[in-house]
Amino acid sequence: MEDTQYQGGRRALLKSFGLASVGTAAAALMPLSKAVAASTPGADAAVTAEEYWVYKGEGAQKVKLWVYRKYVKSAPSDTPKKLLFLVHGSSYSAKTMYDLQVPNRINYSMMDYFARLGFDVWTMDHEGYGHSDRTSGFSYIADGVVDLKAAMAEVTKHTGQTKAAFFGQSSGSLRAGLFAATYPEHVSMLVLDAFTWTGGESKTLEQRKKMLPGLLKSNTRKVDAKFFRGVFTRDEVGAAEPMISDLVSDAELKYGDTVPNGTYIDMVTKLPIVDPLKVVCPVQIIRGQHDGIASDDDVIGFYAKLPNPDKQLIKIAGLAHTAMLGVNRTRFLMAVQEFVTMPAPIDIGAKD
Repeated sequence: MEDTQYQGGRRALLKSFGLASVGTAAAALMPLSKAVAASTPGADAAVTAEEYWVYKGEGAQKVKLWVYRKYVKSAPSDTPKKLLFLVHGSSYSAKTMYDLQVPNRINYSMMDYFARLGFDVWTMDHEGYGHSDRTSGFSYIADGVVDLKAAMAEVTKHTGQTKAAFFGQSSGSLRAGLFAATYPEHVSMLVLDAFTWTGGESKTLEQRKKMLPGLLKSNTRKVDAKFFRGVFTRDEVGAAEPMISDLVSDAELKYGDTVPNGTYIDMVTKLPIVDPLKVVCPVQIIRGQHDGIASDDDVIGFYAKLPNPDKQLIKIAGLAHTAMLGVNRTRFLMAVQEFVTMPAPIDIGAKD
């Protein structure tokens, strides 16, 4: 893949894109208070949850995968609900990442947030995670694409729709990005959070490279309460409420004390995995201020090569790696909301 050299630094490049800074588009997004949340249409609407099972492979290689859906029931309409599919990352499963229920707090469940906005929200546990089968496989990023293909068949079965907006976090953004590049007919738009393209200047991946010999010895690695605390403190202490790591730990360890190594191995041996030129849908990329998974220049390089003119690059202050579970999560959710609810552009007849 051709390397692009950027003269004049990040700020000059961003100005060439018409952005004063990476954070401009999110600068006005303020945390949503309980008072504001209470006045938001649908904020108290009951959310329906449903679960399904899908399969990939045949015979002895057949793998059972858990698919999860949340939406608000409404009167029959000729206009179907918009679909949003959330793709989890390397270290915890879908429900923990996207449907965490936190007492006396709002907006920790990304699924509930978007269901109450009128979306039909789907997610899944990839092979080796959560409810899905635990196998001898490594659950590499390419394996996740196969998982998503199987899940989309189930989505179509129940909704009649073949395209969804996809959101991915961390290695989930690599899964979602590769899925969008491989199956563009299934992806209407794409949101990438905590994304890394080449891995260049990534503090997190530099540390992870030291783990590679151990990762290659087994298809899984151990996780415990200490590990989950580290996820929320490794980039910036204070970016998440202290009790969140305990809630995540409690939610995840009920499934077991191991997770697959495939995505960790891929991220230190196979990057770049997603070819931006093959991602033809509108794309939003979000970076948390303190996220060590990638450098600004790495993400900007990917953004610059995306062919669709409908693209956004946003950096949000006060967030680290797991933005949807951070103290400033509502700023993050509002940025995603703005993108996935944006009306289609009016054709002005421009030639390029």
